[in-house]
Amino acid sequence: MSGEGRLTHVRADGSAHMVDVSAKAVTARQASAAGRVVLSDRAIRALREGDVPKGDALAVARIAGIQAVKRTPDLIPLAHPIAVHGVELDLDVRDDGVDIVATVRTADRTGIEMEALTAVAVAALALIDMIKAVDKHARITDVRVTAKSGGRSGDWTES
Repeated sequence: MSGEGRLTHVRADGSAHMVDVSAKAVTARQASAAGRVVLSDRAIRALREGDVPKGDALAVARIAGIQAVKRTPDLIPLAHPIAVHGVELDLDVRDDGVDIVATVRTADRTGIEMEALTAVAVAALALIDMIKAVDKHARITDVRVTAKSGGRSGDWTES
């Protein structure tokens, strides 16, 4: 049910369904996503000095994001379970927050963008959980896909 201007996850009657990808070729695919957690000066200082009351907030957030990649089809109803072959998740403490970047790789029949987005979103949530005693106003912003490669639609990079 693919075609120009048609949504592949929507049937003619408007109901949602999972697309059958069994006829697609297995190809190497990669997706990257990014986001930020905006934090107070006090929270940034606690992260840099290793003085977060709950412990190593950046390590917990990194592991949470990696775990989330593997659980994406449990969280996103129409996402296919796919083999995850690699995850890189980096958290970079800046003067006004933490930048989060995830790159996820597979060799499968469908894209891995949702897994990259899930990694960033869950890492951000875990970071907020770890830092909330220091900064009750922390907020997640700018979560987005920044690049993808592989598959029928080809390569794309955020400009």
